[in-house]
Amino acid sequence: MAQPLNFGRLAAYAGLFVLGGIVGTAGALVQGGWFPGGLLLALLGAAGLFYGGARAIGTRAGAVAPAAGWLVAVMLLTASRPEGDFLFGAGLGSYAFLLGGMAVAVMCATLGQRPQPGGPAARLGK
Repeated sequence: MAQPLNFGRLAAYAGLFVLGGIVGTAGALVQGGWFPGGLLLALLGAAGLFYGGARAIGTRAGAVAPAAGWLVAVMLLTASRPEGDFLFGAGLGSYAFLLGGMAVAVMCATLGQRPQPGGPAARLGK
């Protein structure tokens, strides 16, 4: 069942979008600095935010909002500047962070919702 949009819900989505951007930026910096551990830390942080957003809001959009912020931040950081500077190098860690973060976002957004306690019985007439 769709939940109505109100100011509080929109503010929560906007906050999750901003948090996604912060986690994406921090993950981009950490994954290259401490390669195996930093990559794992960056992906776990992103997964925690995506899953936590879905559970806190109670809808799949709760995972999509921070994932969109993460994606925007990471895509902006992958673009090279006119001076030739860039944040991501061409290496296994960078590609694992990009593809792994997208995979985690999809997994968290498509997880099934838990059934509500005290709901009606699955079989009618029993």
